[in-house]
This record gives sequence, C-alpha cells and structure tokens, in this order.
Amino acid sequence: MSNSVVSSLHGQLKNARQVLEGTMEGVSPEQAHWTPPGKANPLGATYAHIVSTEDGLVNGAIKGAAPLYLSTNVGISEPSPAPDGSGLPDWGAWSRKVQVDVAAMRAYAQAVYAASDEYLASLTDEDLARMVDLSGMGLGERAVGDLLGTIIANTQWHTGEIACLKGLQGEKGYPF
Repeated sequence: MSNSVVSSLHGQLKNARQVLEGTMEGVSPEQAHWTPPGKANPLGATYAHIVSTEDGLVNGAIKGAAPLYLSTNVGISEPSPAPDGSGLPDWGAWSRKVQVDVAAMRAYAQAVYAASDEYLASLTDEDLARMVDLSGMGLGERAVGDLLGTIIANTQWHTGEIACLKGLQGEKGYPF
C-alpha cells in the first residue's frame, strides 16, 4: 500500500462513502421525502447533494470532463440549483420539492464512485497542488487536494445529517 497523500485521501473518501452507503441502507421513499421541522433538508435531497457534489467536482471541475449527471439517470425529478457566480445556491426550496428515486440514486452513486476511484488512481501527490478555477461558482481557484478534502468533509457532514434524520423517524441512523 502506498503512503502517498493521494492514497490517504482516497482511503478517507472510500471510508466516508462506506458509512454513507451503510446509512442509506433500507431508506424507503417515505423516509427519503420526509420533511423535517425547521430548516433541515429531507434526507433524499441531502443524499443527492452528496453524490452530485462528488460527481461535479471530480468529473467536472478536477478532471475537466462532463459530470455523469449530464448523461445518466440520477434518480431525481429535477436538477439541483446551479451556482450563479455569487456563491452556492440556497438548496432549501429545491430539497423540499425534489423527488428522489433512492434505488436509481444509489446506482448513480456507484457509477460516480467508480469514475472517481479510476481518476484518483491516476493522480500523483504533485497533482494535488494543481489549481482549479471555480470562479463560476463564486469560489475562486482551489487546489485539487483542497477539493478532495472538501468532498470528503461534505460526505461526512451530510452523512451525519442523514443519520439524524433517520433517527428522528425512529430508524437506526449509522450502520454501526
């Protein structure tokens, strides 16, 4: 096993995904669309956000290819709001109206993970310093390594939300 930084980041991402997918195990359509009180988003929309963020950042921004969500059934009734250059959009209204086909979204997730894993296997530690222009999202330039860290953190943060939302519905959250 390599001791490279890329290898470490890749391992962290795989672990974060494993917990995410275990947390999503057994989620019904009713659970996916349950609207929690306050400002929290339904867990189906949160899952869609996690997976599409990895797809958009790895396949789109970092790799420079078309994200899979442009050519694959991702299991959502409407696309998530796109950044408009002034920062990240407000996901709240979208999350409460989007319908998520959990099985289709999970299949899309597996395709995203495979594409990301293949690309990450090609990177060297030196590639992590390459800058990626995210000005169109209002985020300026970011290093590849920083973006990979963001994907890992985003997956972990939102997996916690999904676990909590399952718990509020009387179900086991995390798989452990």
